[in-house]
Amino acid sequence: MAGADADDDALLVLTAVLLTPGRFPSVLGDDYAAACAALSLEPYEEGYGLVLGQDGDGARWTVVVEDVSLVAVAIAAWDCGMEHDLSPDDRTVLCALPGWPLAVAVAAPGVPAPHDPRTDGVGPAPLTPPDTGVWGPAQRRLGADEIAGQWALWREQIDDAEFVRPGGEGPGDTEGTAEPGDGGAVAADLAGDGGRHPGVRRALSEALAYTTAAPPPPGRIRSAFASADARTLRVDGPGWSMVARTDDIAFILLDEEPGEVLPVGRGQHLPGLLKALDALAARPA
Repeated sequence: MAGADADDDALLVLTAVLLTPGRFPSVLGDDYAAACAALSLEPYEEGYGLVLGQDGDGARWTVVVEDVSLVAVAIAAWDCGMEHDLSPDDRTVLCALPGWPLAVAVAAPGVPAPHDPRTDGVGPAPLTPPDTGVWGPAQRRLGADEIAGQWALWREQIDDAEFVRPGGEGPGDTEGTAEPGDGGAVAADLAGDGGRHPGVRRALSEALAYTTAAPPPPGRIRSAFASADARTLRVDGPGWSMVARTDDIAFILLDEEPGEVLPVGRGQHLPGLLKALDALAARPA
C-alpha cells in the first residue's frame, strides 16, 4: 500500500488510528457503534484499523483494514518515536473511503497537496474533519480528548479552594470510598463541587445511570492508563462529555456551553461514581 514510487494505485501512508470499542476517534460519535455508523461499518467487536494517506495524485483516502493488531503495533511504534512501515496486506483491506475524518497536519512528499478525490457523485461523499470554528457534539468530544491528553495542563488551572463548601469537604477531604446512590442525590451532593449548572447535574445523573441501570453501548465509557494507581476516564452521553481521573476531579463539556470546561470537585460521591464507571469501561486492546 505504501511506497516511494507514488503511482495512482499506491497509498502513501501518513497516519493511522484504531476503531475498536476501547479506542476510537471520538469525533465520529459518542460510542463505538455510532463511530462505526459514521463510516457505514458494522460494529464488530474485533474492530478495525483506519489508515489515512494519499494516492499518487495527492487525493485523501481512508483505508479500512481488518488487521487491527498490525495497525496497533504501528501506532505504538510511532508513539515511541520509532520508524515503522505500515503496509497492510490487500487481503485485509475492507474498503477505501474518500477523504479523511480527522485533520492531518502532514502531507506525503512528491505528490500534489492533499485534496478530496473526484467521485463524480458516485459512492459516499468524502469524509471531512469537523469545522473547529463552530461548536457541536464533534467539537465537544474533541475538546474532551484534548483535556484527557493534557490533563496536567488543565488540572493546574483549577484551584481546589473553589470546591470547598463552608463547613464542608473539599475535593481532597475524603478517601473516596462512598458508593454512588440515587442519581439526583449524587448530583445534589456535587452541587457545591461544580455541579450547580443544570447541564452538569444532568450529565452526572446520566453517568450514574450507566452504573445503576442498563449498561451503555460499548465505547460510551473508556478507560486508559494514567498512573500506577489511577485511570483516565472518557465518558460520553447525549450532549455531554466527561473527562476524569479516578484519583482526582472531573471536567464536563456540554453542547449548550460552547467552549466551556466545567470542573467537578471530588467531594463525597464522585470517587465512587468514577470507580463504578471504570469497572464498566472498555479498555484499549
